[in-house]
Amino acid sequence: MLGYGSLWLVQKHPQCLQNLTSPPPPPPLNHDWAMNPPFHFPVPQPFQNQNQTQNPDQQQQQVQDNKPTADDHHLHKSRFEWDFTLSTVVSSPTATGAVSNTLGVIEFDPSETVLATGGIARKIRIYSVKSLLPSNEQPKDDVVSLDHAAACDYYICTPAKLSSLRWRPGSGGRVLGSGDYDGVVTEYDLESRLPIFERDEHGGRRVWSLDYSDSDPVLGASGSDDGTLQMWDPRCEGGDCVARVAPSESGNPVCCVEFNPFGGPLLAVGCADRKAYVYDVRRMAGPVLSFDGHDKTVTYVRFLNGRSMVSAGTDGCLKMWSVDDAREIRTYSGHTNNRSFVGLSVWRNGGLLGCGSENNQVFVYDVRWGEPVWVHEFGPVGNQGCDDRGFVSSVCWRQMGGKEQCTLVAGGSDGVLQVFVGRRKSLAAD
Repeated sequence: MLGYGSLWLVQKHPQCLQNLTSPPPPPPLNHDWAMNPPFHFPVPQPFQNQNQTQNPDQQQQQVQDNKPTADDHHLHKSRFEWDFTLSTVVSSPTATGAVSNTLGVIEFDPSETVLATGGIARKIRIYSVKSLLPSNEQPKDDVVSLDHAAACDYYICTPAKLSSLRWRPGSGGRVLGSGDYDGVVTEYDLESRLPIFERDEHGGRRVWSLDYSDSDPVLGASGSDDGTLQMWDPRCEGGDCVARVAPSESGNPVCCVEFNPFGGPLLAVGCADRKAYVYDVRRMAGPVLSFDGHDKTVTYVRFLNGRSMVSAGTDGCLKMWSVDDAREIRTYSGHTNNRSFVGLSVWRNGGLLGCGSENNQVFVYDVRWGEPVWVHEFGPVGNQGCDDRGFVSSVCWRQMGGKEQCTLVAGGSDGVLQVFVGRRKSLAAD
């Protein structure tokens, strides 16, 4: 029987495990293989009273002196504000507001020149990023309106609704993996536009998340409503299982999986048991770290750098954690999220977080502060007189670029795609 933290190893295809060696275990909670982040920010240390002989009045005065003032807050806000502008809107006028058009996932390819979207409409749409970005001649405040049919290069019809998309590493941007509502992981060849791989091992239960490792050999992982995280080797025929674990003792759904994109053997998992976990793929018998702080389902987990990660929950907040010791570093709140998947993406070069909201807004957080630095209203959804305003259901940062300019793409429950360009304001501005 599959139980808490149990492991199934492939026996009939032992070649899948030949390159997955298990070196001696590292010291607990000391991951020496964690890489230095490309974007570094200070991790706040707990307050320590350096003078243990102070009387209570002196201690209270010291605490008051250390509190940030309004001027300090204004200084930090003015130094790190961003100027975001809406540049492009892609929609289907005849179907605006239809629930069947909800965009559940947006992904850039490894070269970040191609964008893929998927969702309830059972279509993978492929766009050239160049066609979605403003031209040099386009005035800054002008918004370009496009139709999906004309804007996308092509689309692939899928047999089921899609919840996840990931480009397979090492394929040169040619192979795109998908996870669907029927519990199937499928890989598509984008040149032939045909499926070339299929894995149906979640008992027909919805696959919420799919990811690939950047290691050699490449491993795949999927999380499902069946309560399991499954790791598999694409080299094996049919994607036979390398490891299968149930992170939650009660079998709660696994909502998100992500390999550490900075290297090393870490795999992060978000579950409906209100917790996030980190596994070492070399020893999958149980998690090496557990993150307990959300009040409801953990819907997304994303590595911010080699030392920290961010989780999102339907308790309406994001949380940043230390991957060294599972310590909670900061909580981000302001968006509305009580029941839906609203997306989470991190822009690692600039230290920004993006997410959707059930009040139909896009939120951007700077990792240094718990409050949003920018909010954008998507606008009304559906027919006039309808009370349901819809919600922003997916977001994705383009990682390309320096620290002074960025691109954020967001999708809504009405199927509308919006592209935003952000520019860092002058540090000298008040």
